[in-house]
Amino acid sequence: MKKDKKIKIYLSLIYLVILSLFLWVFFSYFSLSEITSYDFIKNNRNYLVSVKETNYLLVSFLFVLFTIIWVILLGFGSPIVLVAGFIFGKWIGTLTAAFGLTIGATLLYLFANYFIKDLIEQKFSKKFYFLHDKFKRSEFIFFLIYRFIGGIPFQLSNVLPVLFNIKIKNYFFGSLFGMIPQIFIGASLGSGIEKVIEQNIMAPSFKDLILSPDIYLPIVGFLILIILGFLFKKYLFEN
Repeated sequence: MKKDKKIKIYLSLIYLVILSLFLWVFFSYFSLSEITSYDFIKNNRNYLVSVKETNYLLVSFLFVLFTIIWVILLGFGSPIVLVAGFIFGKWIGTLTAAFGLTIGATLLYLFANYFIKDLIEQKFSKKFYFLHDKFKRSEFIFFLIYRFIGGIPFQLSNVLPVLFNIKIKNYFFGSLFGMIPQIFIGASLGSGIEKVIEQNIMAPSFKDLILSPDIYLPIVGFLILIILGFLFKKYLFEN
């Protein structure tokens, strides 16, 4: 038992070291001011388009692989979804982001289930105990709805199912299909941003940006998704 705990501690430390190295390498190449500047985004947009057109399949595979690593190390997915739409467009971007996020989330779930299950139960079991019966009644359907509703930070929503012992198959496909509506909207927004940048040499004003159909339609879709998620949550989680 003590040996098992030591192994978990060592692997957790290795995880933290890898995460620290990942962040150090990333910010060694790019500063925050660089990655938020319009010129940086536009110049790299042209570079990404040329690389993508040269070897589409390889870029798609590398993006999915990067997404998996990103989710495992950092946990959150919103930037990835926007970048997927930016690079691949809303349709292919949705598929690549969905598979990358789902595989990454599933691996993170497996990691949490083995290494930090006790910690998660200690912190969250009392708060979410009322969901046990709902998951037992129809695990896949309820987990699918859980993913669709959202409202919980992505990092936390990936590991909370440890409380309910979700089967790996249900976790994977529930995540894949449940997250697609959110991912599609995010990828559409990323694709819209790419089109605006392609059409404008200088940074457009906020008014011009928000009035572009490629921008405001995904935002409207996102607001509708929030309302639907709230109604689902109210009906299923509170009744």
